Amino acid sequence: MEEKRLPTPRLSVNRTAWSLAKKLCNQAEEFGVVVKRTKSGATLIDAGIEAKGGFLAGRIITEICLGGFGKAEIFTSQYDDLELPSISVYTDHPAIATLGSQFAGWQIKVEDYFAMGSGPARALALKPRELYERIGYEDEADVAVLVLETAKEPPENVIARISSQCEVTPNHLFLILVPTTTVAGSTQISGRIVETGLHKLTELGFDPKMITNACGYAPIAPVHPKFAQAMGRTNDAIMYAGVACYNTSYDDDERLRKFVDKAPSSASKSYGKPFFEIFKEADYDFYKIDPGLFAPAVLIVNNAKTGNMFKAGRIDTKIFKRSIGL
Repeated sequence: MEEKRLPTPRLSVNRTAWSLAKKLCNQAEEFGVVVKRTKSGATLIDAGIEAKGGFLAGRIITEICLGGFGKAEIFTSQYDDLELPSISVYTDHPAIATLGSQFAGWQIKVEDYFAMGSGPARALALKPRELYERIGYEDEADVAVLVLETAKEPPENVIARISSQCEVTPNHLFLILVPTTTVAGSTQISGRIVETGLHKLTELGFDPKMITNACGYAPIAPVHPKFAQAMGRTNDAIMYAGVACYNTSYDDDERLRKFVDKAPSSASKSYGKPFFEIFKEADYDFYKIDPGLFAPAVLIVNNAKTGNMFKAGRIDTKIFKRSIGL
């Protein structure tokens, strides 16, 4: 039976995130960031390359990635006998905030410069287009905000490419630079807990617009100075210790149960080792790793139409401890 699709509100992730990006600039010292203007007029916000960055920067960058339509909080949580800083996120616009904005779906590659782009500007450049067609959304704004996971400032030719693809002038472009090997980087990656679960459900064939509300939490992985190890830890925080919860109104409980059972990271054939070990065994080739591994450790879905709850997956503190060197 064809599921009823919910109407998509006409929200602008770029205009809403713009005010948060301006707050980050106006309170740069408080957030530990460094702000500069490029020759072309674009605004660069360094949250960890030369700048101090930290939890406060990581929290607001998480909200910027969500297009301003989600909230993030930092707290401490117990994982068996291990207590770690953690981040929780919640949104009432899950498809737009996560898949339409937060998802790291834009590979910025110009000559020898590379960065992963996420956040609102994707909805102007439609990166990737098929995902926006799936959620029925694109933004209309004359300002753009993009978060780059990188340890290098983008040169002018990269800024020009981003501006052109977003169809905005450089002086209407905010680029937020967040290395993976920093506290801010680790924080905003764990803040993707809801997005990873919704993306996995979408890849399984579930209509993401059917999710009405979402929340989740994950530990903030301890920082490692080497990129590959830091990437491994941040992935493991979600895959082995992250929990994502979703609300939906769905006609078929049995079909919904099957989606949920296949959604956690433990359903992947690659599951069972710290990500850095898996990556190393794959000769550092992402395409040799099952993409289904990139999902929360635990998914919980409440079907508001029937009142039933569905849960799959488990937290594996043992593997996560191995990942962070304990």
